[in-house]
Amino acid sequence: QVQLVESGGGVVQAGGSLRLSCIASQRTDSINAMAWFRQAPGKVRDFVAHMTWDGITDYRDYAHSVKGRFTISRDRAKNTLYLQMNNLEPGDTAVYYCAATLRRGLILDPAQYNYWGQGTQVTVSS
Repeated sequence: QVQLVESGGGVVQAGGSLRLSCIASQRTDSINAMAWFRQAPGKVRDFVAHMTWDGITDYRDYAHSVKGRFTISRDRAKNTLYLQMNNLEPGDTAVYYCAATLRRGLILDPAQYNYWGQGTQVTVSS
């Protein structure tokens, strides 16, 4: 069982930056993709960014609303996934969740993810 723990959330003014981290409790050799989702109050959980790999190349995908502002990356040696968020907007306010899946390919459906973190709150003030 893989446990994921997010950190790095907080309150920031519009235009500011935050970096979220997601540490996995063990090596993630069985994990084929990881992603960040977010959920604002009263809304569904939305895809933010996705990362998968084939041993040679990392592949990244982003929601249209964050493309060019957010960057997903990982440090395999540290079992850590990151989300660098720049030029934040009030619309980015949400609880951000890290997720991992055993499935391959681009997985945008939260229901296809096997493991979830507890979430970290990001609040962007105008």
